[in-house]
Amino acid sequence: MFYEPKKGNPFKIDPFKSLIFPRPIGWISSISKNGVANLAPYSYFNAVADEPPQVMFCSNGSSTYGKYKDTLSNILFTNEFVVNFATSATKNKMNISSGDFKPDEDEFILSNLKKKKSKLVKPPSVKDSPVNLECKLVKIIKLKTNSKKISTMVIGEVIGIHINNNFIKKNRVDSVSMRYIARMGYSEYTTIASKFSLKRKS
Repeated sequence: MFYEPKKGNPFKIDPFKSLIFPRPIGWISSISKNGVANLAPYSYFNAVADEPPQVMFCSNGSSTYGKYKDTLSNILFTNEFVVNFATSATKNKMNISSGDFKPDEDEFILSNLKKKKSKLVKPPSVKDSPVNLECKLVKIIKLKTNSKKISTMVIGEVIGIHINNNFIKKNRVDSVSMRYIARMGYSEYTTIASKFSLKRKS
């Protein structure tokens, strides 16, 4: 099967997201100009560099209550955010936080999640996340769109990293035991539960 996306597709549901997987979920926390915390998951997310460490996520679409989603509005005002990670234990709370809530509603409270004070930035971190990446905004990129939908890439420099000590063993990160969840297609997710090693040939 072959098709050109700009001409449509032969499926009832666009399969694009189900072809690129698993996509790690950046559970982004931010804070508004009025001091209200915000938390939302983004599956268009990943690390993009390591010297210095940088991450990106994409905010697609707008909010019912404004031009931009709260996360993007907050970052444009404060230039700060935290990347947290949802796990098999917090997947339902992550799902709750994905709702289109009002700007003055705190998703931490609505999702029954505990906040942890960040070290270098104002937005709080998710206490139950195995890792918290404290970030400063580097760049905003407006992406091409075929509709009126707003599509914006946010690139941030990771200036502070917190790793739960329970997941550090023999001076290495035990990534599998964190049980991160990742997005697949449609409403499907997966859990990181195994790994294998391949050594690069010299």
